Amino acid sequence: MANAQPAFAPDRQTARQEEAVIVKAVVKACDLWNLTNREAAQLFDVPIATWNRMKAGDFKGRLDQDKRMRASLIVGIFKGLRLFFNGPLTYQWPKAVNTGPLFNGHSPVDLMIEGGIPVMLKVRRYLDGLRGGL
Repeated sequence: MANAQPAFAPDRQTARQEEAVIVKAVVKACDLWNLTNREAAQLFDVPIATWNRMKAGDFKGRLDQDKRMRASLIVGIFKGLRLFFNGPLTYQWPKAVNTGPLFNGHSPVDLMIEGGIPVMLKVRRYLDGLRGGL
């Protein structure tokens, strides 16, 4: 089995197109949440220069599994907020100070930046629970 191939391995052009869509979705969510470039870069765990290329549409790199997971969580949180809230809170919630038990007076974005993927997963589950999706 030394030559085992994955069941599905998209060609590089398809992978680049997928990555462009992923990056565009993350940039849009972070923009609507009014994250600074520094906050967005930290949340997505990329250098600020890479984030600036992503925002400008000039990103030519590859997204590793960590970045794909972060993107999935950011988009999932974005979607959860749109389903749960109506109006400005949809976009303000991520940066708002939250007194809930998970947040203890911190904003969700600050906690997700500090705690990375494990905290992003908790925030996603928290929102799913609010919607009755657990």
